[in-house]
Amino acid sequence: MDTENVTSFYAKDHDQLDTYFKNFQKLKKTNYPQAKENFKKFKFGLQRHIVWEEEILFPVFEQKSGMVDAGPTAVMHREIGRALEDIHRKVQQSDPQSDLEEQALLAILGDHNMKEENILYPTIDQMISSEEQTRIFNEMKNLPEERYKTCCHGH
Repeated sequence: MDTENVTSFYAKDHDQLDTYFKNFQKLKKTNYPQAKENFKKFKFGLQRHIVWEEEILFPVFEQKSGMVDAGPTAVMHREIGRALEDIHRKVQQSDPQSDLEEQALLAILGDHNMKEENILYPTIDQMISSEEQTRIFNEMKNLPEERYKTCCHGH
């Protein structure tokens, strides 16, 4: 992880999550078990991404910028979580009729990811030293799976 910066690492993670979600959408009407596997990878990956941001990356930004609880990120993450769970409920029932829920999630994620990749992550890269970057990536790498591999309201 430490050979890249925050911006490139998180942009790659966004892209990987997008691939899982697109695979879910493509397969849900023809191969639901495979679609479900892609959704599971997407869900756990998105939850990991949010935990990385909220518990590791954003506290560094807040400390450096002095903007504690001033940004819209926490609100957006709650909206993303609700939209993700709306789709998850359909997946639990093996219901491929989740287009509306998917559109709602994608609308939130598109704007959210663009702001992070074009504004927030580059700002963090400018604020942190290489030692801080290494510490951030190490904390991310060492995050226990049980922090993000949750399903069905934390079970």
